[in-house]
Amino acid sequence: MRQQTDTRFAKAAEAGASGFLQINVVNMENNFPIQDARITITASDGSKKPLEQVSTNRSGQTEEIALAAPPVQYSLEPGTPQPYAEYSLQITAPGFQPAQIDGTEILADVTAIQPVRLKPEGSAPAAPETIVIPSHTLYGSYPPKIAETEIQPVNESGEIVLSRVVVPQTIVVHDGAPADSSAPDYYVPYRDYIKNVASSEIYATWPQASITANVLAIMSFTLNRVYTEHYRNRGYDFTITSSTAFDHKWIYGRNIYDSISVIVDEIFDNYLSRPDVRQPILTQYCDGRKVQCLEKGWMTQWGSCSLGERGYSPIEILRNFYGDSMYINTAEEISGIPASWPGYNLTIGSSGQKVQQAQEQLDVIATVYTAIPRTAADGVYGPSTAASVSAFQSVFGLPQTGVTDFATWYKISHIYVAVSGIGELNG
Repeated sequence: MRQQTDTRFAKAAEAGASGFLQINVVNMENNFPIQDARITITASDGSKKPLEQVSTNRSGQTEEIALAAPPVQYSLEPGTPQPYAEYSLQITAPGFQPAQIDGTEILADVTAIQPVRLKPEGSAPAAPETIVIPSHTLYGSYPPKIAETEIQPVNESGEIVLSRVVVPQTIVVHDGAPADSSAPDYYVPYRDYIKNVASSEIYATWPQASITANVLAIMSFTLNRVYTEHYRNRGYDFTITSSTAFDHKWIYGRNIYDSISVIVDEIFDNYLSRPDVRQPILTQYCDGRKVQCLEKGWMTQWGSCSLGERGYSPIEILRNFYGDSMYINTAEEISGIPASWPGYNLTIGSSGQKVQQAQEQLDVIATVYTAIPRTAADGVYGPSTAASVSAFQSVFGLPQTGVTDFATWYKISHIYVAVSGIGELNG
């Protein structure tokens, strides 16, 4: 299969089809970027011939590398050709244990972002880590979702305050079926979890409205698990599983995509609701090709792609499957952040406490990500603050506007928490 796949990639390269890859390398112990990490990229066909060799800059990032990928049409309609190319990465850095990632997925016309977390030398275990990324759920074979009611029973004696919907700082992912006690648990930042699942379950080449509709369904399902304490009320010590039979496919160490990442950052506090229902709706879905679920009132992923191509908006796509009583709602609280977004954009001319808070957090981040200019925390949003924000946006994959909007505010908070050590971010 690998040799056939590689032949198809060669033909795609001749036809000019390509995607892009950026690799982000950080220290597993403190989330600091690692400069001068060296990455060798090879095709995932068993060959050892390097295709590219790149190094990370002072932000721990490589440049975007163009790599051959199958034609984009393969990912826009169900069929047998594998729509993505697979590559292997060997990562080394002075003072760190080497790592290898097999199966990084490259789709045509979009940028894949591969996170790498290296262990310092002397850390246990001493063996180099090898991550193997399995097939995408739309291409591989995975168990279908076991149907549940979309409104779940709530145990009022649970640990979470059930009167309001809260976006958690961290999702505890059980990497296996619920009863598999040998499966490891991973603590994953909420937004990183959503980006991973969406990258594992839909294609980043789909229309923006289709991606948004699927991200909303994934977030609502996840927040239902949080709100109802579904697994903790059954004696388990985790939030959600990586089993497609029970939840969504989360894949340890996999790459995400820029088109998905930007959407998640813009709407991560949203979920789906129905009138007079307090909890987020457990929005279930299937692919609509290998598994059928329209009779259950679920969304089909391929159907959502088709509707997006026909010009449907995200809410129109969702209501097409779940009914007209489905609405987009906003969580009442976002946990694990130093301060909430002010509710309006911060730009040149803005001033006050919220500006100072953003400046203080940016300045801490700039001591670690030195490509970001440092700025005085004077509470005045001048050109120097805008320049720092723009550099931050460039490093972390946001539109470079120099304006602190909703997505930028919470991305600053997310990175600040990670590098300052005030929160536990070890996804």
